[in-house]
Amino acid sequence: MTESSEWLIYRGAGEPHDGLSRLPPPPPWRDFSGRDAAADGGDGSRDRRLGAHRHLAELHRPGAEELEMINAALYLRRPLLVTGSPGAGKSTLAHSVAYELGLGDVLRWSIVSRSSLQGGLYHYDAIARLQDVQIAAQGGYGAASGSPGAVEAVGSYIRLGPLGTALLPSDTPRVLLIDELDKSDIDLPNDLLNVLEEGEFEIPELQRIADRLPDGEAEVLTADGTKVRVRDGRVRCRAFPFVVLTSNGERDFPAPLMRRCIHLELGRPDHNRLATFVRAHLGDEAARAGDDLIGRFLERSRSELLATDQLLNAIYLTDAAAPTSRDRLADQLIQRLDRPR
Repeated sequence: MTESSEWLIYRGAGEPHDGLSRLPPPPPWRDFSGRDAAADGGDGSRDRRLGAHRHLAELHRPGAEELEMINAALYLRRPLLVTGSPGAGKSTLAHSVAYELGLGDVLRWSIVSRSSLQGGLYHYDAIARLQDVQIAAQGGYGAASGSPGAVEAVGSYIRLGPLGTALLPSDTPRVLLIDELDKSDIDLPNDLLNVLEEGEFEIPELQRIADRLPDGEAEVLTADGTKVRVRDGRVRCRAFPFVVLTSNGERDFPAPLMRRCIHLELGRPDHNRLATFVRAHLGDEAARAGDDLIGRFLERSRSELLATDQLLNAIYLTDAAAPTSRDRLADQLIQRLDRPR
């Protein structure tokens, strides 16, 4: 086998071999072993990227304009709408604020075309409740339908979403990242207006039975897995959360949303920020070894649409590849995202 192919695990030779034993550990962002709570102290199952996010937060050094707009949003209790290209550091900003101000883990709502305001606030599992009521009526587990226990148990079928959890009353604000809002359908930005202005919302399923609940309270599950009590079916914040809405600039937002937000536009990341990004995920040695790839990536990004995930993939993989194929492999991994089909 030639030097350039020594790194290959699958050889395409049609002969079984034990090459899988040479496969190195996965990149940190593709390490799923953290789902085994016993293997990582019990917290890896929440978010396998949490360590990298925290490291990025420690290393993040915002520019003057970024610093001013973040503080403006904090002072005014307004959402911060951050636009910029992929990898500009939009989501890192939220983690950096949470880390420096001691505001706990960031609540994240990743937006897709099917995302709705309802899903961000809470989810009521009516089907599961109906099934449990039917089982109870047949003499199975739980209280029968109509009993006080069944009424109180309604909260067991309600889970607050990231936005709903961020609006829970507390003395200090939570940090909420509403990621890639420009991927939503046309209605969601307008649907958010009232909740972001008033800082409260109602849960009709609890309001209808509030007079039958002890002190009008029901226990529900939050987006980060804890249980809280909601009174009279209404959630109302005391400290408005620090809300970061990110956008890749793929669409314009309605004027009423823009009026309610502080707007920050991030430019393309420079060499130092890209190196910090690599260092946070792969370590100092990888950042030094991949410095030339960072420079080439930065040069190409001036005229091509690229994503920093591609840079991470290239630096990680070329570290395992033979030097003779390094540049070619990097070019294959970092392909422009806006190329003609």
